[in-house]
Amino acid sequence: MDFLGKPIGAPLPGTVIAHSPARTQRYIGSPSLLNLGNGHYLATHDEFGPGSTEHTRGRTKLYFSRDHGITWQPRATIDGAFWSLLFQHRDALYLLGTDRHHGNMVIRRSTDAGEHWTQPEDASTGLIRGDGEYHCAPLPLIEHAGRLWRAFEHRDPPEGWAPQYCAGVISAPVDADLLAASSWTVSNFLASQRDWNGGDMGGWLEGNIVLNPAGDLVDLLRVDVESPDEVAATVSIAPDGRTVRFDPATGFQPLPGGAKMFAVRYDVVSQRYWTIAGPVVPADRGPPPAWVRNNLVLQSSPDLINWTEARPLLYHPDTQKHGFQYVSWDFEDSDIIFLCRTAFDDDEGGAHTKHDA
Repeated sequence: MDFLGKPIGAPLPGTVIAHSPARTQRYIGSPSLLNLGNGHYLATHDEFGPGSTEHTRGRTKLYFSRDHGITWQPRATIDGAFWSLLFQHRDALYLLGTDRHHGNMVIRRSTDAGEHWTQPEDASTGLIRGDGEYHCAPLPLIEHAGRLWRAFEHRDPPEGWAPQYCAGVISAPVDADLLAASSWTVSNFLASQRDWNGGDMGGWLEGNIVLNPAGDLVDLLRVDVESPDEVAATVSIAPDGRTVRFDPATGFQPLPGGAKMFAVRYDVVSQRYWTIAGPVVPADRGPPPAWVRNNLVLQSSPDLINWTEARPLLYHPDTQKHGFQYVSWDFEDSDIIFLCRTAFDDDEGGAHTKHDA
């Protein structure tokens, strides 16, 4: 049985927005959910894997629901968009990410509810940084002190995975032209060190921009570890957005599920931070925790340091071909809505792996 009380082998809990069979070798990644209000939602995902074009030109698909996510309709396919966050600002929609796997930093705008999008061809039309090797995930963008803030990583040297990722942040005034590269301030990008966290530091990535309880901006990052004791890393951000720094003696905090992507939001009603993450249950320990993705729980914290489990959400006892990951979520009145990249059973033999959803 899973945590929702359904027999293993039962249909996937929730509503399927998009499905790509394993035989296509095009796997669904980077889900981003936007709550427009009045029961209207938008959702995006990109495609990765050998059957995709992720390394030459990413592709992102957008879907629309007008009935609280019960039914969905395709709305657009955006070429040249990867690892992208969907957000609304003023009277427009934006898609902010890269143009391919480890590509350029780009932003697009739509003024017709997502049917048509601008193309980031140069520094005046959405090409923020054209020197490549950028990485990110569709994690929340926040508004603070008259600016919009978003985490990015830069791969240096340009090879491999997380050990080469350097953490940084970009920001722009709320009233600026977000398609103009000159509107964006880009910080330094800070490399991690393998001897941090007691020598268990495989790199950091997929940062959240959050206001801590003191009112300071921080970048809360996923940390790749071998130990079952998962952690997050807190990188400090200067008020002008030009500098980030990290103290390895105090910058790591326990976070169950911190070795996989997690999105953090603050709730003013409960005065707590919330996340949906994937901690590893004791029975499933063994592999590095980043590769165990069969558990999903709702967690909260008063201070970004002490996290407690609020309730289980999804679980499957198989760790090889079942995964719940890269959750994009938001509050809706007294509810939480979430979109999940899911590896699960289908009529064609299931997922390629728990990662390849």
